[in-house]
Amino acid sequence: MQGTIDGFRYGAVTPVAAYLMACLGGALGLRCVVRSLHNEHSWRAGWLALGATSIGSGIWTMHFIAMIGFQVEETRIGYDVGLTVLSLAVAIVMVAVGVFAVGYRGATTGTLAAAGVITGLGVAAMHYLGMAALKLNGTIEYRTSTVALSIAIAIVAATAALWAAVSIRGFLASLGASLVMGVAVSGMHYTAMAAVSVHLHSTGGAWTGDSATSLLLPMLLGPVIFLLLAGVVVMFDPLLVMGEGNWDRSFARHPIAPKTADKGADPALTPRDSAPRAVVTNSGRHGPSSTTGRRRAR
Repeated sequence: MQGTIDGFRYGAVTPVAAYLMACLGGALGLRCVVRSLHNEHSWRAGWLALGATSIGSGIWTMHFIAMIGFQVEETRIGYDVGLTVLSLAVAIVMVAVGVFAVGYRGATTGTLAAAGVITGLGVAAMHYLGMAALKLNGTIEYRTSTVALSIAIAIVAATAALWAAVSIRGFLASLGASLVMGVAVSGMHYTAMAAVSVHLHSTGGAWTGDSATSLLLPMLLGPVIFLLLAGVVVMFDPLLVMGEGNWDRSFARHPIAPKTADKGADPALTPRDSAPRAVVTNSGRHGPSSTTGRRRAR
């Protein structure tokens, strides 16, 4: 017997919330990578790690917020805690592999392709590990062609995200790239969910595991709080918000005046006032007004 699947139990609430979390993680991650690459005084490894954790947490949070709206009408759904936590670790680690690869080796064609494939496969692995954590009175089956399409979308999205991380510097450009990333990640998730079918067991066997709300909502608090804290870091770092180019231009518009006045000089005097003035002598010749410049009369 086939189960009746509803992926939008709460209407548009879960897809929109999931998309926004994916965009938030992507935006924070892109700005952190920009900070590490375009400022020679920054701690590159630290900023790359923060960026990878932001992107990975955003993708994982997007997935499980979307899964809150997933239900099979004929059976209850639970989750295995170990696999759920493992899926978060896989997302962060695999994104970090790609981010560190392009962060230290640059966006060359070979590096970008290899890092995009590894990161994309990691994102897909996170998704299907999360699906493996599902506990219900039935067997989850997948349509192979749709699964392959979802993996291809994950690889393309990961490659584009890594390219954007090392190529885009402006704040508005990063914001636009994060919106596109959110669409790509959400599209990958719902494409993968379209491959799902559930074959119900004939007997009403009991499943073990926590329910969706009792497990997912508390677990989502950690990544959400992390993303909010990362957002605070971004807000209080002008180089992250404005971008290095805009930061430099802001100093060009408001330069700091150099201190050129000598000690003991009158600050009220301007260069024009301090220059020696020419006066007319009795002989009709022009000369300096200072005493040293006058000829002594014999």
